[in-house]
Amino acid sequence: MAGSGRRPEHRGPPELVSGGTGGGTGGTGSRVVEIQSQMSERAVELLGLPEDRPCLLLDVGCGSGLSGDYISEEGHYWIGMDISPAMLDVAVEREVEGDLLLADVGHGIPFRPGMFDGCISISAVQWLCNADKKSHSPPKRLYRFFSTLYTALARGSRAVLQLYPENSEQLELITAQAMRAGFTGGMVVDYPNSAKAKKFFLCLFVGASGTLPKGLGTECADEELHQAKFTNERTRFKNIKGKSVKKSRDWILEKKERRRRQGKEVRADTKYTGRKRRPRF
Repeated sequence: MAGSGRRPEHRGPPELVSGGTGGGTGGTGSRVVEIQSQMSERAVELLGLPEDRPCLLLDVGCGSGLSGDYISEEGHYWIGMDISPAMLDVAVEREVEGDLLLADVGHGIPFRPGMFDGCISISAVQWLCNADKKSHSPPKRLYRFFSTLYTALARGSRAVLQLYPENSEQLELITAQAMRAGFTGGMVVDYPNSAKAKKFFLCLFVGASGTLPKGLGTECADEELHQAKFTNERTRFKNIKGKSVKKSRDWILEKKERRRRQGKEVRADTKYTGRKRRPRF
């Protein structure tokens, strides 16, 4: 596979039709984790969630829960769906804060109407274009997924689905089935002029059509400079919102408190909680 020229987050066995970690790879390597975290952060950003209240999100193709970790850090709740029992077992072992459901989204989203405030999916939806069984019809599976997702989302909410289309025909098929199911919106492409950094996000609206966000890097030819600028602006924006710095004492205490509210066992807070250990010689 190393010589195939395919991007690391795009590789994966075809049986992961509706999900997996880092684009269906099922891996947890540092590179995969980094890519997954970046795309999850961007997807949640494109959801345009309100800042004054926590939301309930659906993570399609949640894998080992890497995207869910970021959702939890942002103070939101989530339910993850994946077709792979092995990946969900990893999520359980990692003690993710979201609820998990073993399911093939090609059969539909089995939740009550208007339940979710938004949906994200990282590198999963393109697998629905594969006909891995004789009974599989990609157009029908895509329509079943999008129509039931539309029902499960609250009016005025969004779904942001990051994907890697194999070609323009596949991209058109996915988009057409989403619009047929009632969604409005379109494709947001980050860094369209870069072979490596280019990312596709299908941004869908439920109900009244919203303004489609602009893709990153669309006005800057220097990809690395623009990426650094975006990262700095994101960090500054977070500081303005007053959120705790990741891995700080306050961040750790907030995470422990969330787990207590969920009824999970958490070690008692002490003066050593969050304190950095001195190096040993």
